[in-house]
Amino acid sequence: MRVSYRRSYLGSERLSVDRSVPSLDILGVPVALLSRAEALDRIQELYEAPGTSSVAYANAHALNLAFEDVEYHKVLNAAALVLNDGAGVAMAARMKGVRFPENLNGSDLNPLIVERAATQGWPVYFLGARDGVAERAAAAMRSRYPGLQVAGVHHGFFPETSSGTVAELVRTSGAGLLMVAMGNPRQELWLAEHLPATGASVGIGVGAFFDFSAGEVPRAPAWMNRAGIEWVYRLGREPRRLFRRYMVGNPTFVVRAWRDRKV
Repeated sequence: MRVSYRRSYLGSERLSVDRSVPSLDILGVPVALLSRAEALDRIQELYEAPGTSSVAYANAHALNLAFEDVEYHKVLNAAALVLNDGAGVAMAARMKGVRFPENLNGSDLNPLIVERAATQGWPVYFLGARDGVAERAAAAMRSRYPGLQVAGVHHGFFPETSSGTVAELVRTSGAGLLMVAMGNPRQELWLAEHLPATGASVGIGVGAFFDFSAGEVPRAPAWMNRAGIEWVYRLGREPRRLFRRYMVGNPTFVVRAWRDRKV
């Protein structure tokens, strides 16, 4: 079933919401129960369908934010597809007696989305991160996937008053896939308000993906990623910035997930 949700600041524009995929409710947000291959196929279906669709990742931090912010909660519920990211969300699912088919960590899945874009001929716009990072990320992806069409790049440090201009830049570029790296919750809020104006078929919030791709921030060792403890590595590298998110946010999420387990 396809329905529509209108945010208060979207004016006459609407975002498509896809509820045809199996999902699990975690803290009031429907998180898709899909394998990696199924997620990629679903994104392609959204790309090829009429209208405009947004895709989001739900990790413990994002769900904590949504629990505390009703507008952000509505935005995640309005997304066409919400994907499970990380050990915290997997743990919350197990509390409900459910297991996700795979951990769809954005840092691992986003390159595969770019690869799908390259093979399918989707023009991709890289929007976000600091000045110059999006360019280097796009160059790295184009080197990795030679068929990739980079429609354009733009940094993410612009005032909200310039959002209309930025959306128009994306529209004139002819981008079909818009990757936005502004962090939670700004990237999802920005997409909710401005994605229809960009003309892109699919918009996806990608967090630190540009920083990783450009070599600005090193990723955790593969074994930590497989174990679901990449957050420990990131905390060790940026303790002041990430202390509250992980050392306060993670226990808070566990308590909320425990209380939510029978919902």
